[in-house]
Amino acid sequence: MGRKAKIHRKTKETEIVLSLNLDGEGKSSVSTGLGFLDHMLELFSRFSEMDLIVEGKGDLQVDQHHLVEDTGLCLGLALKEALGTRKGIERFGFASVPMDEVLVQVSLDISGRPGLFFKVPDIRGREGAFETEDVREFLKGMVNQADLTLHIYLLSGDNLHHVNEAIFKALAVALRQAVRKTRKGLPSTKGKID
Repeated sequence: MGRKAKIHRKTKETEIVLSLNLDGEGKSSVSTGLGFLDHMLELFSRFSEMDLIVEGKGDLQVDQHHLVEDTGLCLGLALKEALGTRKGIERFGFASVPMDEVLVQVSLDISGRPGLFFKVPDIRGREGAFETEDVREFLKGMVNQADLTLHIYLLSGDNLHHVNEAIFKALAVALRQAVRKTRKGLPSTKGKID
């Protein structure tokens, strides 16, 4: 059966169908109507080595917020479901990813306690760009549903495209490490993860 999940979420603002395989090969098929979000999810899949399929649509005539937030939420739900009891996982993940002048550091704990600590200043791009705020909302939805503790720090750089890409790559590398099955039993001294 494997560590897989399929999530279907439909609201008045969005409809998203997302499939995730933690033990995949980094293959993806993503279509949300937001080109940059599609690009970020494709590279997330590639660098995490998780297979990811996303079909999404949202009220883009309003703005991209609902679609971005709900896609993060669905990814978080899929991560939680696919991880199951979390027995045998490494639990912690770390990555430091450069992208030209940008350097992003990510540390995460599949802790059972959601928390996003996002130390990235608001960086403005071209009109209609995928903003820092969009990344933060995506990640907030994800960590709240997956019960992850996630720290993201921008150490250098200010090119919005490079910052966003480095964040998603670093997240992918750290998650790949954290979900890896390397242990026997639950990675906790108290006997449960919460």
